[in-house]
Amino acid sequence: MELEALRSIYEGDESFRELSPVSFQYRIGESGDPKAFLIEISWTETYPQTPPIISMNAFFNNTISSAVKQSILAKLQEAVEVNLGTAMTYTLFEYAKDNKEQFMENHHPVNSTTSISNIISVETPSIAPSSKKKDKKEQLSKAQKRKLADKTDHKGELPRGWNWVDVVKHLSKTGSKDDD
Repeated sequence: MELEALRSIYEGDESFRELSPVSFQYRIGESGDPKAFLIEISWTETYPQTPPIISMNAFFNNTISSAVKQSILAKLQEAVEVNLGTAMTYTLFEYAKDNKEQFMENHHPVNSTTSISNIISVETPSIAPSSKKKDKKEQLSKAQKRKLADKTDHKGELPRGWNWVDVVKHLSKTGSKDDD
């Protein structure tokens, strides 16, 4: 019955998402609001006699510090204890909406540039060894150097038309097929 009630109450509400018949997400605040957060509530088999599982591990909440998340979850757990034995998903979502400012008063967006710089510094060493391998491949034997010197002029450039023979061969092969 609670499932049907939630579906009818939140029908057309973009903040509400039914992940499964026993798991729901609700975004508290507008999507562009820096103090917006996402709550996920999952019912256990013995719900509502036992508390639902409340989570804030969604990627949407990655800028919220773990201390603020823990404080929000603690306040929601208090509301769960008061409503234990009754259908409470709607009550918890509304409680979070009504107390959003109080929940997020200590929120300071976590700077994600530190994690990006850590990722970059981790990737940089992995690029360096591959460039060393390329240097080893570029070393030529004496015979290879001689062949290259014979092909190039005194400036190290290949003469004009050095690959024309390959082009002519290619065109003669493809041209004969077109003539048939």
